[in-house]
Amino acid sequence: MTKKIERRLKIKAHIRTKVAGTASCPRLSVFRSNSQIYAQVIDDSKGVTLASASSLSIKDKMTKTEKAAVVGKLIAEAAKKAGVESVVFDRNGYLYHGRVKQLADSAREAGLNF
Repeated sequence: MTKKIERRLKIKAHIRTKVAGTASCPRLSVFRSNSQIYAQVIDDSKGVTLASASSLSIKDKMTKTEKAAVVGKLIAEAAKKAGVESVVFDRNGYLYHGRVKQLADSAREAGLNF
């Protein structure tokens, strides 16, 4: 593993000691690869994924940041369909900048509270 990945995993472990999703307020977890971005709404007490969205389903030609904004809207719609109004945000060790920030902002605009 590279130092960059080890650093992110260390930050992720620190965040997860403080952030946990419950049935009333599940966790919105973000995973970012080099080309795609994924989001899940997770109830940690049961260990169940309530809703998910990813940029894999987007076929339009757009930038990665624009795709992140679309995924934010998709995850907010999927969460509302599952009956979730508010979540706790888990950035998964990534900096709150760029694609992660864009996903969070568009999820908030679509009506998800966190």
